[in-house]
Amino acid sequence: MKDNFELIAKTFFGFEDILANELKNLGAQNITTGNRMVSFYGDKGFIYKANLCLRTAVKILKPIMKFKASNNIELYDHVKGFDWRKIIGIDKTFSIESVVHGKFFNHSLFVSQKTKDAIVDRIREDTGSRPSVDLKYPDIKINIHIDNNKVTISMDSSGKSLHHRGYRTSTNVAPINEVLAAGLLLHSEWNGQSDFLDPLCGSGTIVIEAAMIARNIPANIYRKEFAFEKWNDWDESLFKVIEESLINKIKSIKIKIIGSDKSTSAVVKAKQNVINAKLNDYIKIKKDDFLYTKKEGDDELFILTNPPYGHRLEGDINKFYSKIGDTLKNFYINTNFWIISSNFEAIKKNRFKSFK
Repeated sequence: MKDNFELIAKTFFGFEDILANELKNLGAQNITTGNRMVSFYGDKGFIYKANLCLRTAVKILKPIMKFKASNNIELYDHVKGFDWRKIIGIDKTFSIESVVHGKFFNHSLFVSQKTKDAIVDRIREDTGSRPSVDLKYPDIKINIHIDNNKVTISMDSSGKSLHHRGYRTSTNVAPINEVLAAGLLLHSEWNGQSDFLDPLCGSGTIVIEAAMIARNIPANIYRKEFAFEKWNDWDESLFKVIEESLINKIKSIKIKIIGSDKSTSAVVKAKQNVINAKLNDYIKIKKDDFLYTKKEGDDELFILTNPPYGHRLEGDINKFYSKIGDTLKNFYINTNFWIISSNFEAIKKNRFKSFK
């Protein structure tokens, strides 16, 4: 416990409890949920583990400063008072991302600029040189969160959002975000104990995330880079030990996981992404129009899907949802069906009793 420190995992609204449960299962300490975030405690190795494993996190942040500021001068003075040489060497580039709420600060870009000035001024006074800002490929990413007068400055350990798993190179129109797909699966309590189908699979994200959960594959095991790899205390040997331990816990499965779509281009893209995820032995992608299919066999089936909407959908959306309901009732008995939709009128056309 003495080597543990506070960390923050950012997520989507509504996924806080799911993420907290992930963190509990991973071994995090002192877990507390907030708005689009979960705070917890862990050590350096746990930063690596959290970035590799968490399915519903978009960022893992390490707070380094907390203070109160009601104006730009107070913000500048607090930031300049920190010894930034411990984090940003003159040979390192950095960038700043700000999120502000409340009455004292209302312009995130100005907050980022003021913070950048304070950091550069402090390092220049201490060393006689200044580090450079790189907005595209920085060595160090600094995150600022201001809620009224409460300021938290953190190091971003992830870099790019953690929904960039590393397997999706081909996308369909409006592909579902990987973190959203994983969160929906965990929310539905998918556990890999039955056959799985996404009958409107698009580029295959849901079936891939379903297979990764079923096989206990860490969410970001195929990701090529994390921001913490450029930190001063980066421990490559520790990272490899953790990575190897997680790989050893991956398991084989005997269930069928199937993705289908009536679009030929979507099927081609989904197949490529499945190959990228090294799951082509576990996922079958085929061309099919779900409205004209029937379930194979009598075994329990789990369906989770993100149907097309708006300009992606040709014809009447109410009629489309009605046909989905007819297909399920007539040809998919013993099936657990989950659907993500923002059209509450259309979804009623399924004529099923539902729960959130």
